[in-house]
Amino acid sequence: MALAVILGGGESGYGSAVLAASKGYEVLLSDSGKLREPYRSRLAEKGIPFEEERHTLEKILEAEFVVKSPGIPENVPVVRAVREKGIPVISEIEFAGRYLAPHTRTVCITGSNGKTTTTTLIHEIMRAAGLRAELAGNIGRSLALQVAEIPQGEQPDWYVIELSSFQLDGMYDFRANIALLLNITPDHLDRYDHKMENYAASKFRITQNLRPADLFVYNGEDPETLGRLPQVLPHLQAEKVAFRVKEVSSEGAWYDAAAGMLRYGDFNFPVSEMRIKGLHNIANALAAVVACRKAGVPGAVIAKTFRSFGGVEHRLEPVATVGGVEYINDSKATNVDSVWYALQAMTRPTVWIAGGTDKGNDYAVLMPLVREHVKALVCMGVDNAKLVRSFTGVVPVYDTASLEDALAACREAAEPGDTVLLSPACASFDLFRNYEDRGDRFKEAVKAMKE
Repeated sequence: MALAVILGGGESGYGSAVLAASKGYEVLLSDSGKLREPYRSRLAEKGIPFEEERHTLEKILEAEFVVKSPGIPENVPVVRAVREKGIPVISEIEFAGRYLAPHTRTVCITGSNGKTTTTTLIHEIMRAAGLRAELAGNIGRSLALQVAEIPQGEQPDWYVIELSSFQLDGMYDFRANIALLLNITPDHLDRYDHKMENYAASKFRITQNLRPADLFVYNGEDPETLGRLPQVLPHLQAEKVAFRVKEVSSEGAWYDAAAGMLRYGDFNFPVSEMRIKGLHNIANALAAVVACRKAGVPGAVIAKTFRSFGGVEHRLEPVATVGGVEYINDSKATNVDSVWYALQAMTRPTVWIAGGTDKGNDYAVLMPLVREHVKALVCMGVDNAKLVRSFTGVVPVYDTASLEDALAACREAAEPGDTVLLSPACASFDLFRNYEDRGDRFKEAVKAMKE
Protein backbone atom coordinates (compact mmCIF):
# COMPACT_ATOMS: atom_id res chain seq x y z
CA MET A 1 0.00 0.00 0.00
CA ALA A 2 1.43 3.40 -1.04
CA LEU A 3 2.20 5.84 1.75
CA ALA A 4 0.84 9.40 1.70
CA VAL A 5 2.51 11.70 4.22
CA ILE A 6 0.70 14.83 5.36
CA LEU A 7 2.86 17.56 6.88
CA GLY A 8 0.86 19.81 9.24
CA GLY A 9 -2.25 18.96 11.21
CA GLY A 10 -4.52 21.99 10.82
CA GLU A 11 -7.65 22.25 8.63
CA SER A 12 -5.73 21.62 5.41
CA GLY A 13 -3.66 18.72 6.77
CA TYR A 14 -6.57 17.04 8.51
CA GLY A 15 -8.69 17.19 5.34
CA SER A 16 -5.84 15.78 3.25
CA ALA A 17 -5.34 12.91 5.71
CA VAL A 18 -9.04 11.99 5.61
CA LEU A 19 -9.09 12.10 1.79
CA ALA A 20 -5.91 10.02 1.50
CA ALA A 21 -7.31 7.38 3.88
CA SER A 22 -10.61 7.28 1.96
CA LYS A 23 -8.68 6.62 -1.28
CA GLY A 24 -6.86 3.61 0.17
CA TYR A 25 -3.49 5.13 0.99
CA GLU A 26 -1.49 4.27 4.07
CA VAL A 27 -1.40 7.64 5.84
CA LEU A 28 0.93 9.37 8.26
CA LEU A 29 0.11 12.89 9.43
CA SER A 30 3.20 14.49 10.94
CA ASP A 31 3.29 17.82 12.80
CA SER A 32 6.29 19.49 14.45
CA GLY A 33 3.97 21.05 17.04
CA LYS A 34 1.14 19.82 19.20
CA LEU A 35 -2.03 19.02 17.28
CA ARG A 36 -5.00 21.27 18.04
CA GLU A 37 -8.47 20.06 18.78
CA PRO A 38 -10.74 18.96 17.25
CA TYR A 39 -8.27 17.60 14.69
CA ARG A 40 -6.38 15.41 17.15
CA SER A 41 -9.52 13.67 18.43
CA ARG A 42 -11.00 13.24 14.97
CA LEU A 43 -7.84 11.63 13.61
CA ALA A 44 -7.85 9.21 16.55
CA GLU A 45 -11.54 8.42 16.02
CA LYS A 46 -10.92 7.63 12.34
CA GLY A 47 -7.86 5.53 13.13
CA ILE A 48 -5.58 7.70 11.01
CA PRO A 49 -1.96 7.46 12.26
CA PHE A 50 -0.36 10.73 13.32
CA GLU A 51 2.65 12.02 15.18
CA GLU A 52 3.09 15.37 16.92
CA GLU A 53 6.03 17.43 18.17
CA ARG A 54 8.36 15.53 15.85
CA HIS A 55 8.95 14.35 12.27
CA THR A 56 10.08 10.72 11.92
CA LEU A 57 12.22 11.25 8.83
CA GLU A 58 12.89 7.56 8.19
CA LYS A 59 9.16 6.89 7.76
CA ILE A 60 8.40 10.17 5.94
CA LEU A 61 11.02 9.42 3.27
CA GLU A 62 9.09 6.24 2.34
CA ALA A 63 6.19 8.38 1.01
CA GLU A 64 4.92 8.20 -2.55
CA PHE A 65 4.05 11.89 -2.18
CA VAL A 66 3.86 14.53 0.56
CA VAL A 67 1.00 16.98 1.04
CA LYS A 68 2.48 20.07 2.70
CA SER A 69 0.27 22.45 4.63
CA PRO A 70 0.58 26.04 3.33
CA GLY A 71 2.01 27.43 6.57
CA ILE A 72 5.15 25.27 6.41
CA PRO A 73 8.09 27.05 4.72
CA GLU A 74 10.18 25.36 2.04
CA ASN A 75 13.40 25.74 3.99
CA VAL A 76 12.56 23.61 7.04
CA PRO A 77 14.73 20.46 7.31
CA VAL A 78 11.93 17.93 6.75
CA VAL A 79 10.83 19.57 3.47
CA ARG A 80 14.42 19.87 2.27
CA ALA A 81 15.01 16.18 3.01
CA VAL A 82 11.84 15.16 1.13
CA ARG A 83 12.79 17.23 -1.90
CA GLU A 84 16.38 15.95 -1.89
CA LYS A 85 15.01 12.41 -2.19
CA GLY A 86 12.85 13.48 -5.15
CA ILE A 87 9.50 12.83 -3.46
CA PRO A 88 6.75 15.05 -4.93
CA VAL A 89 5.53 17.78 -2.56
CA ILE A 90 2.03 19.04 -3.37
CA SER A 91 -0.64 21.23 -1.79
CA GLU A 92 -3.98 20.11 -0.40
CA ILE A 93 -5.74 21.79 -3.36
CA GLU A 94 -3.62 19.85 -5.87
CA PHE A 95 -4.38 16.59 -4.04
CA ALA A 96 -8.12 17.25 -3.71
CA GLY A 97 -8.34 18.32 -7.36
CA ARG A 98 -7.47 14.77 -8.46
CA TYR A 99 -10.79 13.55 -7.05
CA LEU A 100 -13.25 16.29 -8.02
CA ALA A 101 -16.52 14.98 -9.47
CA PRO A 102 -16.74 15.28 -13.29
CA HIS A 103 -19.62 17.77 -13.06
CA THR A 104 -17.95 20.03 -10.48
CA ARG A 105 -16.31 23.27 -11.61
CA THR A 106 -14.12 25.71 -9.72
CA VAL A 107 -13.85 29.46 -9.27
CA CYS A 108 -10.41 30.21 -7.83
CA ILE A 109 -9.53 33.59 -6.34
CA THR A 110 -6.07 34.87 -5.45
CA GLY A 111 -4.45 38.25 -4.86
CA SER A 112 -2.61 40.06 -2.10
CA ASN A 113 -5.81 41.80 -0.97
CA GLY A 114 -9.55 41.32 -1.32
CA LYS A 115 -9.51 37.51 -1.64
CA THR A 116 -11.84 36.74 1.25
CA THR A 117 -14.37 39.46 0.42
CA THR A 118 -14.48 38.49 -3.26
CA THR A 119 -14.64 34.76 -2.54
CA THR A 120 -17.47 35.21 -0.03
CA LEU A 121 -19.34 37.55 -2.37
CA ILE A 122 -19.12 35.14 -5.33
CA HIS A 123 -20.30 32.28 -3.10
CA GLU A 124 -23.29 34.27 -1.86
CA ILE A 125 -24.23 35.33 -5.40
CA MET A 126 -24.07 31.73 -6.64
CA ARG A 127 -26.16 30.46 -3.72
CA ALA A 128 -28.71 33.22 -4.34
CA ALA A 129 -28.91 32.06 -7.96
CA GLY A 130 -29.78 28.52 -6.83
CA LEU A 131 -26.42 27.03 -7.79
CA ARG A 132 -24.99 24.37 -5.49
CA ALA A 133 -21.77 26.10 -4.43
CA GLU A 134 -19.40 25.49 -1.51
CA LEU A 135 -16.55 27.53 -0.06
CA ALA A 136 -13.07 26.01 0.23
CA GLY A 137 -9.36 26.74 0.35
CA ASN A 138 -8.07 29.58 2.50
CA ILE A 139 -11.64 30.18 3.67
CA GLY A 140 -14.27 27.76 4.92
CA ARG A 141 -13.75 24.03 5.15
CA SER A 142 -10.87 22.13 3.60
CA LEU A 143 -11.48 21.24 -0.06
CA ALA A 144 -9.96 17.79 0.53
CA LEU A 145 -12.31 17.12 3.43
CA GLN A 146 -15.37 18.08 1.39
CA VAL A 147 -14.23 15.89 -1.52
CA ALA A 148 -13.70 13.02 0.93
CA GLU A 149 -16.99 13.33 2.81
CA ILE A 150 -19.50 14.34 0.12
CA PRO A 151 -20.40 11.44 -2.25
CA GLN A 152 -19.33 12.11 -5.86
CA GLY A 153 -22.90 12.30 -7.14
CA GLU A 154 -23.75 14.89 -4.49
CA GLN A 155 -20.68 17.09 -4.97
CA PRO A 156 -21.59 20.75 -5.61
CA ASP A 157 -21.81 22.37 -9.04
CA TRP A 158 -19.11 24.82 -7.98
CA TYR A 159 -16.34 25.09 -5.43
CA VAL A 160 -15.45 28.73 -4.78
CA ILE A 161 -11.83 28.51 -3.62
CA GLU A 162 -9.70 31.21 -2.01
CA LEU A 163 -6.03 30.51 -2.78
CA SER A 164 -2.97 31.92 -1.05
CA SER A 165 0.38 32.04 -2.80
CA PHE A 166 1.51 29.17 -0.54
CA GLN A 167 -1.31 26.95 -1.80
CA LEU A 168 -0.56 27.90 -5.40
CA ASP A 169 3.12 26.95 -4.94
CA GLY A 170 2.12 23.31 -4.56
CA MET A 171 -0.26 23.18 -7.55
CA TYR A 172 0.76 21.54 -10.80
CA ASP A 173 -2.09 19.75 -12.59
CA PHE A 174 -5.01 21.40 -10.79
CA ARG A 175 -7.17 23.52 -13.08
CA ALA A 176 -9.46 26.43 -12.35
CA ASN A 177 -12.46 26.94 -14.61
CA ILE A 178 -12.65 30.60 -13.63
CA ALA A 179 -9.42 32.13 -12.27
CA LEU A 180 -9.31 35.56 -10.62
CA LEU A 181 -6.11 37.51 -9.88
CA LEU A 182 -7.20 40.59 -7.93
CA ASN A 183 -3.84 42.34 -7.41
CA ILE A 184 -0.20 41.75 -6.50
CA THR A 185 1.34 43.93 -3.80
CA PRO A 186 4.23 43.15 -1.42
CA ASP A 187 3.28 40.36 1.00
CA HIS A 188 5.00 37.27 2.44
CA LEU A 189 8.26 38.39 0.84
CA ASP A 190 10.14 36.62 3.62
CA ARG A 191 8.96 33.35 1.98
CA TYR A 192 10.09 34.46 -1.50
CA ASP A 193 13.72 35.52 -0.91
CA HIS A 194 12.42 39.10 -0.55
CA LYS A 195 11.90 39.24 -4.33
CA MET A 196 8.65 40.55 -5.80
CA GLU A 197 9.21 38.63 -9.03
CA ASN A 198 9.15 35.33 -7.11
CA TYR A 199 5.95 36.29 -5.30
CA ALA A 200 4.29 37.48 -8.53
CA ALA A 201 5.24 34.24 -10.29
CA SER A 202 3.57 32.34 -7.47
CA LYS A 203 0.33 34.31 -7.90
CA PHE A 204 0.31 33.69 -11.65
CA ARG A 205 0.30 29.93 -11.07
CA ILE A 206 -3.48 30.33 -10.88
CA THR A 207 -3.46 30.53 -14.71
CA GLN A 208 -1.84 27.10 -15.08
CA ASN A 209 -3.81 24.63 -17.23
CA LEU A 210 -6.56 27.09 -18.23
CA ARG A 211 -8.32 25.96 -21.40
CA PRO A 212 -10.14 27.92 -24.14
CA ALA A 213 -13.52 27.45 -22.41
CA ASP A 214 -12.17 28.87 -19.14
CA LEU A 215 -11.89 32.48 -17.95
CA PHE A 216 -9.06 34.57 -16.50
CA VAL A 217 -10.14 37.73 -14.67
CA TYR A 218 -7.40 40.22 -13.74
CA ASN A 219 -6.82 43.74 -12.49
CA GLY A 220 -6.20 45.93 -15.54
CA GLU A 221 -4.64 48.67 -13.41
CA ASP A 222 -2.28 46.67 -11.19
CA PRO A 223 1.36 47.35 -12.14
CA GLU A 224 2.75 44.00 -11.00
CA THR A 225 0.03 42.09 -12.85
CA LEU A 226 0.43 44.12 -16.03
CA GLY A 227 4.22 43.80 -15.85
CA ARG A 228 4.04 40.02 -15.86
CA LEU A 229 1.17 39.59 -18.35
CA PRO A 230 3.33 39.72 -21.50
CA GLN A 231 5.18 36.59 -20.32
CA VAL A 232 1.91 34.77 -19.62
CA LEU A 233 -0.48 35.81 -22.38
CA PRO A 234 1.21 33.90 -25.25
CA HIS A 235 0.55 30.64 -23.38
CA LEU A 236 -2.91 31.55 -22.05
CA GLN A 237 -5.74 29.95 -24.02
CA ALA A 238 -8.61 31.09 -21.78
CA GLU A 239 -10.92 34.06 -22.28
CA LYS A 240 -9.39 37.14 -20.61
CA VAL A 241 -11.33 39.97 -18.94
CA ALA A 242 -9.83 42.93 -17.07
CA PHE A 243 -11.55 45.05 -14.43
CA ARG A 244 -10.69 48.70 -13.74
CA VAL A 245 -11.78 51.22 -11.12
CA LYS A 246 -9.83 54.35 -12.17
CA GLU A 247 -9.86 54.36 -15.98
CA VAL A 248 -12.86 54.84 -18.25
CA SER A 249 -12.99 51.76 -20.46
CA SER A 250 -15.02 50.35 -23.30
CA GLU A 251 -13.76 46.83 -22.59
CA GLY A 252 -14.03 44.49 -19.64
CA ALA A 253 -15.61 45.53 -16.34
CA TRP A 254 -15.17 49.07 -15.05
CA TYR A 255 -16.31 51.70 -12.61
CA ASP A 256 -18.00 54.68 -14.24
CA ALA A 257 -17.18 57.22 -11.52
CA ALA A 258 -19.00 60.08 -13.28
CA ALA A 259 -22.26 58.13 -13.21
CA GLY A 260 -21.47 56.18 -10.01
CA MET A 261 -22.07 52.87 -11.83
CA LEU A 262 -20.45 49.44 -12.10
CA ARG A 263 -20.50 48.38 -15.75
CA TYR A 264 -19.86 45.06 -17.47
CA GLY A 265 -21.61 44.34 -20.77
CA ASP A 266 -25.33 44.74 -20.12
CA PHE A 267 -24.83 44.79 -16.34
CA ASN A 268 -25.09 48.25 -14.78
CA PHE A 269 -25.36 48.82 -11.05
CA PRO A 270 -25.29 52.00 -8.91
CA VAL A 271 -22.43 51.90 -6.39
CA SER A 272 -24.55 53.88 -3.93
CA GLU A 273 -26.71 50.78 -3.45
CA MET A 274 -23.79 48.55 -2.39
CA ARG A 275 -23.57 47.89 1.36
CA ILE A 276 -19.78 47.46 1.28
CA LYS A 277 -17.96 50.73 0.67
CA GLY A 278 -14.60 51.88 -0.64
CA LEU A 279 -12.74 51.75 -3.95
CA HIS A 280 -11.18 48.39 -3.05
CA ASN A 281 -14.66 46.87 -2.66
CA ILE A 282 -15.74 48.32 -6.01
CA ALA A 283 -12.81 46.39 -7.52
CA ASN A 284 -13.84 43.23 -5.65
CA ALA A 285 -17.43 43.63 -6.86
CA LEU A 286 -16.38 44.07 -10.50
CA ALA A 287 -14.28 40.90 -10.34
CA ALA A 288 -17.25 39.04 -8.84
CA VAL A 289 -19.58 40.30 -11.58
CA VAL A 290 -17.32 38.95 -14.34
CA ALA A 291 -16.93 35.55 -12.63
CA CYS A 292 -20.63 35.13 -11.87
CA ARG A 293 -21.79 36.17 -15.34
CA LYS A 294 -19.43 33.53 -16.78
CA ALA A 295 -21.08 31.00 -14.44
CA GLY A 296 -24.46 31.94 -15.89
CA VAL A 297 -25.84 34.00 -13.00
CA PRO A 298 -28.49 36.56 -14.07
CA GLY A 299 -27.59 40.20 -13.50
CA ALA A 300 -30.68 40.71 -11.32
CA VAL A 301 -29.41 38.12 -8.82
CA ILE A 302 -25.99 39.80 -8.68
CA ALA A 303 -27.62 43.19 -8.08
CA LYS A 304 -29.84 41.83 -5.30
CA THR A 305 -26.82 40.29 -3.53
CA PHE A 306 -24.84 43.54 -3.81
CA ARG A 307 -27.64 45.30 -1.95
CA SER A 308 -27.55 42.80 0.94
CA PHE A 309 -23.89 41.74 1.25
CA GLY A 310 -22.30 43.36 4.31
CA GLY A 311 -18.68 42.20 4.06
CA VAL A 312 -16.61 39.65 5.99
CA GLU A 313 -15.42 39.21 9.54
CA HIS A 314 -12.06 40.78 10.51
CA ARG A 315 -12.11 43.16 7.51
CA LEU A 316 -13.03 46.74 8.52
CA GLU A 317 -15.54 45.19 10.92
CA PRO A 318 -17.21 47.64 13.35
CA VAL A 319 -16.97 46.23 16.89
CA ALA A 320 -18.43 48.78 19.31
CA THR A 321 -18.38 52.40 20.37
CA VAL A 322 -16.94 52.84 23.86
CA GLY A 323 -16.89 56.26 25.51
CA GLY A 324 -17.59 57.93 22.18
CA VAL A 325 -14.65 56.11 20.51
CA GLU A 326 -15.39 53.77 17.59
CA TYR A 327 -13.41 50.48 17.53
CA ILE A 328 -12.86 48.71 14.19
CA ASN A 329 -11.41 45.22 13.70
CA ASP A 330 -9.32 44.95 10.54
CA SER A 331 -7.17 42.05 11.77
CA LYS A 332 -7.16 40.50 8.29
CA ALA A 333 -5.02 43.41 7.07
CA THR A 334 -1.74 41.49 7.24
CA ASN A 335 0.15 43.57 4.67
CA VAL A 336 0.84 47.23 3.94
CA ASP A 337 -1.52 47.44 0.97
CA SER A 338 -4.50 46.26 3.04
CA VAL A 339 -3.70 48.91 5.65
CA TRP A 340 -3.49 51.54 2.91
CA TYR A 341 -7.11 50.81 1.96
CA ALA A 342 -8.20 50.79 5.59
CA LEU A 343 -6.58 54.14 6.41
CA GLN A 344 -7.97 55.61 3.21
CA ALA A 345 -11.47 54.66 4.40
CA MET A 346 -11.12 56.43 7.77
CA THR A 347 -13.23 59.58 8.14
CA ARG A 348 -12.38 60.43 11.79
CA PRO A 349 -9.11 60.98 13.71
CA THR A 350 -7.66 57.47 14.04
CA VAL A 351 -5.57 55.67 16.64
CA TRP A 352 -3.96 52.92 14.59
CA ILE A 353 -2.91 49.60 16.15
CA ALA A 354 -0.24 47.84 14.06
CA GLY A 355 2.46 45.23 14.50
CA GLY A 356 3.18 41.53 14.67
CA THR A 357 5.53 39.41 12.60
CA ASP A 358 6.96 41.72 9.94
CA LYS A 359 7.04 40.23 6.43
CA GLY A 360 9.59 42.56 4.88
CA ASN A 361 7.20 45.55 4.92
CA ASP A 362 8.01 48.94 3.46
CA TYR A 363 5.88 51.46 5.37
CA ALA A 364 6.84 54.49 3.26
CA VAL A 365 3.73 54.18 1.08
CA LEU A 366 1.55 54.74 4.18
CA MET A 367 3.17 58.04 5.20
CA PRO A 368 0.75 60.42 3.42
CA LEU A 369 -2.29 58.61 4.86
CA VAL A 370 -0.76 58.42 8.32
CA ARG A 371 -0.12 62.17 8.28
CA GLU A 372 -3.69 62.81 7.10
CA HIS A 373 -5.69 60.35 9.24
CA VAL A 374 -3.63 58.98 12.16
CA LYS A 375 -3.34 60.84 15.46
CA ALA A 376 -1.32 58.10 17.22
CA LEU A 377 0.25 54.72 16.42
CA VAL A 378 0.05 51.90 18.96
CA CYS A 379 2.58 49.18 18.14
CA MET A 380 1.51 45.73 19.38
CA GLY A 381 4.10 42.99 19.02
CA VAL A 382 7.13 41.19 20.37
CA ASP A 383 9.51 43.26 18.20
CA ASN A 384 8.18 46.69 17.19
CA ALA A 385 11.56 48.28 16.33
CA LYS A 386 10.86 48.71 12.61
CA LEU A 387 7.42 50.28 13.12
CA VAL A 388 8.70 52.55 15.88
CA ARG A 389 11.63 53.63 13.70
CA SER A 390 9.38 54.25 10.67
CA PHE A 391 6.83 56.49 12.37
CA THR A 392 8.67 58.22 15.23
CA GLY A 393 8.48 61.94 14.53
CA VAL A 394 5.48 61.47 12.23
CA VAL A 395 2.86 60.75 14.93
CA PRO A 396 3.03 59.88 18.64
CA VAL A 397 4.09 56.20 18.93
CA TYR A 398 3.27 53.81 21.78
CA ASP A 399 5.37 50.61 22.04
CA THR A 400 3.39 47.72 23.61
CA ALA A 401 3.85 43.94 23.75
CA SER A 402 0.32 42.70 24.50
CA LEU A 403 -3.29 43.34 23.52
CA GLU A 404 -4.09 44.59 27.03
CA ASP A 405 -1.26 47.14 26.98
CA ALA A 406 -2.18 48.18 23.42
CA LEU A 407 -5.79 48.92 24.39
CA ALA A 408 -4.63 50.81 27.48
CA ALA A 409 -2.50 53.00 25.18
CA CYS A 410 -5.51 53.48 22.89
CA ARG A 411 -7.63 54.66 25.80
CA GLU A 412 -4.93 57.18 26.64
CA ALA A 413 -4.60 58.46 23.06
CA ALA A 414 -8.22 58.43 21.85
CA GLU A 415 -10.90 61.03 22.55
CA PRO A 416 -14.67 60.96 21.92
CA GLY A 417 -15.24 61.21 18.18
CA ASP A 418 -12.07 59.25 17.33
CA THR A 419 -11.66 55.77 15.81
CA VAL A 420 -9.40 52.99 17.09
CA LEU A 421 -8.40 50.83 14.12
CA LEU A 422 -6.73 47.43 14.49
CA SER A 423 -5.07 47.08 11.08
CA PRO A 424 -1.75 45.34 11.79
CA ALA A 425 0.11 45.21 8.42
CA CYS A 426 1.86 42.12 9.85
CA ALA A 427 1.27 38.43 10.49
CA SER A 428 -0.09 37.53 13.92
CA PHE A 429 2.15 34.66 14.97
CA ASP A 430 4.18 36.51 17.61
CA LEU A 431 1.23 36.95 20.02
CA PHE A 432 -1.70 35.05 18.46
CA ARG A 433 -2.49 31.77 16.68
CA ASN A 434 -3.62 33.55 13.50
CA TYR A 435 -5.36 36.72 12.35
CA GLU A 436 -8.78 35.30 13.36
CA ASP A 437 -7.56 34.72 16.91
CA ARG A 438 -6.13 38.25 16.98
CA GLY A 439 -9.41 39.75 15.74
CA ASP A 440 -11.57 37.65 18.05
CA ARG A 441 -9.53 38.58 21.12
CA PHE A 442 -9.61 42.25 20.13
CA LYS A 443 -13.40 42.12 19.81
CA GLU A 444 -13.78 40.32 23.15
CA ALA A 445 -11.58 42.90 24.88
CA VAL A 446 -13.43 45.84 23.36
CA LYS A 447 -16.83 44.40 24.30
CA ALA A 448 -15.55 43.79 27.84
CA MET A 449 -14.53 47.47 28.00
CA LYS A 450 -18.03 48.46 26.88
CA GLU A 451 -19.64 46.31 29.57
